[in-house]
Amino acid sequence: MGKKKHKKALPYRPCAGICLFNEAGKVFVAERIDTPGAWQMPQGGINKGEDPLDAAMRELKEEIGTNNANFLTRTADWLMYDLPDELIGKVWNGKYRGQKQIWFAFQYLGQDSDINLETDHPEFGRWQWVELEETVDLIVDFKRDLYIEIVNQFRTLLAPKGGSV
Repeated sequence: MGKKKHKKALPYRPCAGICLFNEAGKVFVAERIDTPGAWQMPQGGINKGEDPLDAAMRELKEEIGTNNANFLTRTADWLMYDLPDELIGKVWNGKYRGQKQIWFAFQYLGQDSDINLETDHPEFGRWQWVELEETVDLIVDFKRDLYIEIVNQFRTLLAPKGGSV
């Protein structure tokens, strides 16, 4: 019998996610270097004792080279997703079954030229601004329900007819 931990026995990894809106009301997404074709919004782990909002600001700086953004709101509660069985034990050193995430909406205050994916530990190869609803079609399948919930919670930030956030 192998030493593989049962998925249900593993905890969720605490994480902060960032829905970054530009002045046109579009959302930042980037394509992962390790999974070509997989686009996502910035996100990352929350360190022990770290405030989730502070983690979101840190992750922005670490992943896209800037955190020149203004906090708008956050999800009402933690949102969770499970990894597919084939990824259990392969990511995060096998310590987690998935992630529990607090998502934050920010208004981007910088210029596109301020965004720099060539960070100390690059995760993304290219990026773009998309409509909020498009994020659901760009994300990997196992995170799709999570992104639907993010869209539902942040949709009210958009003015009718796609105006400014």
